[in-house]
Amino acid sequence: MSKLNQRLHWTTTVTEKLMLGGIGALTVVAALLEVYGMWQNKNIALADLFLLFIYTEIVGMVGAYYISNRIPVTLPIIIAMTALCRLIILHSKDADPWVLIAEAGAIVLLAGAAYAMSAKEKLSLEKKKIKEQNAE
Repeated sequence: MSKLNQRLHWTTTVTEKLMLGGIGALTVVAALLEVYGMWQNKNIALADLFLLFIYTEIVGMVGAYYISNRIPVTLPIIIAMTALCRLIILHSKDADPWVLIAEAGAIVLLAGAAYAMSAKEKLSLEKKKIKEQNAE
């Protein structure tokens, strides 16, 4: 079964790269359509800028995958934080204060998770560097 898995692994890799490429391309199209809509309306709101930032982060995540063949865990967390900020801005006038507190708490929780993951990644890179130095 292991040899079959090794032979079929390329399908997963190719599919993943194609799908992420599609996501990246569609994200660029969505960003261009959003900018076009802002141009037509002659109005740029803070929520629109947050949406463009989310699009930028998604394109960055796709680019990071193509460079390193892995998606850094902190990027989706940052995208989620930005999406929650946009949600707060869009609905803060009509929302129940407890909903705003819960959304802000979710942002704090995600920020803690992003910090923990980046610290873990930094520690892993340091361990890898030490192993490489010891191997020489």
